[in-house]
Amino acid sequence: MGRKFLRKLLFLALLAGFLLLILANCSNHQDWHTASRASAGLAPDPALTAEAVLLVYGAPAWSWRGWFAIHTWIAAKPQGAREYTVYEVIGWQLRRTGSVVRISRDLPDRYWYGEKPRLLKEHRGGKTEELIHAVDQAARNYPWFDQYAVFPGPNSNTFTAWIGLQVPELKLELPFSAIGSGYAKGND
Repeated sequence: MGRKFLRKLLFLALLAGFLLLILANCSNHQDWHTASRASAGLAPDPALTAEAVLLVYGAPAWSWRGWFAIHTWIAAKPQGAREYTVYEVIGWQLRRTGSVVRISRDLPDRYWYGEKPRLLKEHRGGKTEELIHAVDQAARNYPWFDQYAVFPGPNSNTFTAWIGLQVPELKLELPFSAIGSGYAKGND
């Protein structure tokens, strides 16, 4: 082996080690237990908003995955309600509950373990009440409630995309970074 080849090999090994180090430490929040789960202040205050509200959010995934992927969820507040119901899939919940689907009263716009969400879709007033009912039914009939795979799915983005397919009136188009959203269409 020539000296030139060994130099290239050493360079590639150092570069790979450097990249691994960056990936291992790229999260702003090294401890997900203490990462923020506070409201980002994006959703209308239910105490001040009488109309029905349906929101779809996405936030960068935890750790290095957030460089190219997001986690999505849906929040709904029926007309006159004083709180939101959040619909999402959380993979690690499967062992504890037997289902990855989480439907609960919660903050609609929580930071996703330190990552600020962004609003992907909003429906208010009008026929939103009907959309909320349809979303609730679709979420409760999610076919992969007992399965989770980061790639190619089913995952949290598969769940949101599947609801969008079941309720086309949502007119939901998830971004490319919603990895796993295509699983819903290919396995419906």
